[in-house]
Amino acid sequence: MTSPTVPAPTTPLPADHPLVDGRTSTTPLVRALRGDRPDDGTTPVWFMRQAGRSLPEYREARAGTAMLDACLTPPLAAEITLQPVRRHQVDAAVFFSDIVIPLRLAGVDVEIKPGVGPVMDRPYRTAEDVARLTEHTLDDDALAPIAEAVRLTVAELSAEHRYAGRPGPETDGSVPLVGFGGAPFTLAAYLVEGRPSRDHLAARTLMHADPETWARLTAWTADLTGRFLRAQVLAGASAVQLFDSWAGSLSLADYLAHVAPSSTRALAHVADLRVPGTDEGVPGIHFGTGTGHLLPAMRDVLRTAGITHPTVGVDYRTPLDEATALLGGDVPVQGNVDPALLGAGWPALEAHVRDVVARGKGAPGHVVNLGHGVPPETDPTVLTRVVELVHAL
Repeated sequence: MTSPTVPAPTTPLPADHPLVDGRTSTTPLVRALRGDRPDDGTTPVWFMRQAGRSLPEYREARAGTAMLDACLTPPLAAEITLQPVRRHQVDAAVFFSDIVIPLRLAGVDVEIKPGVGPVMDRPYRTAEDVARLTEHTLDDDALAPIAEAVRLTVAELSAEHRYAGRPGPETDGSVPLVGFGGAPFTLAAYLVEGRPSRDHLAARTLMHADPETWARLTAWTADLTGRFLRAQVLAGASAVQLFDSWAGSLSLADYLAHVAPSSTRALAHVADLRVPGTDEGVPGIHFGTGTGHLLPAMRDVLRTAGITHPTVGVDYRTPLDEATALLGGDVPVQGNVDPALLGAGWPALEAHVRDVVARGKGAPGHVVNLGHGVPPETDPTVLTRVVELVHAL
């Protein structure tokens, strides 16, 4: 006789959470992430890196403030998060932060160097290095600036950025906020390399030379990112995205053996959160660059973590209809306008956007996005025009 399955424990979202009180539960973004296509065919759209260097108001707001300091100043982080919603009328805000913020909050000496990216005080490549790293923890007090920035953002979205009058179904809800975090592999790669790398050779070497140390490192980065995501959700984010910048450098075998377990661990930090009295959890998106060969594995990470509504982000290298077929046709997709076309002139861009929307129709839900982030030199008016086109379609 087999033992009955014991349901996994769940944690109710706060009563004033936007998914609980209805502010975001029927918005186009949340519906799409849940695999629900409105009868009128409305397709939501937002852009990775929509808050940032492409906007003159961002450059003005952040003048004289270092990147990571801006992320940890709640009023400034909230303002930057809101800027593209005001300008472009996108269907989601994405929390303005950086994937290395959890490292900074845990006491790691890291900075963003202009023109370079995240740079550590030193590479962490030995068992002793990792043992010292993993003595650092990330508690609620350290995460307080993140929670406060999210609360400020959600309050402003609820007050001023509502769907009434927008294309698509009218609701009384507010624009949802997408929480953001870096995948454990990408964080670990930065730590091992000490700075951005083209091939992540040192990280991949450690992965095989000392699997135990690698597993300890990625479990630690998973918990940092997981707590970072959880703080955002409990403060009001309506969905989360796990962003794996460098997973495309891995073979499928290495991904499954050395990366998927830690990504699953990170997402499990939010998988237990539920709308009270329902089985509705927080939708989760998993995105990586150069990961066409990993898409089913990334889907399985979401499912294994317990995310009730998994969505796979697809970069610009894989057409959405092909991605949907690889994924089995039963999960929503996000993507995948090629960022290069933002500067290629409107005729080429319009045709491309129409093609992306058409190819996305085979999935249960589709969120239009870029197949990577907004390039800093992008003309903001082009992004606004893309939003208008997607809403018109």
